[in-house]
Amino acid sequence: MQSFDIPRTVSVYPDQAGIRWWTKAWFNNRKDGEASVEISRQSALMFIRNQVEKDQWLEEHFPKQMEVYHNAIEETRKQLLQQVNI
Repeated sequence: MQSFDIPRTVSVYPDQAGIRWWTKAWFNNRKDGEASVEISRQSALMFIRNQVEKDQWLEEHFPKQMEVYHNAIEETRKQLLQQVNI
């Protein structure tokens, strides 16, 4: 069985002074990625310490993009099932 997924990459980083924190995501290996979202320092540290799952993080901070992701995965699943049932 083959697995199909859409690559999702996410990072967190501080501003130069280390006061404000941001998260950024890239879906489907897009070069530019999504617009950065400001987050709390505590949230950034939770992510860095692997206390938050990547998809949970993306759902919280990039909900529209994750909706597109879920729709694409579901459509791919349906297409694959149709091919198997032919």
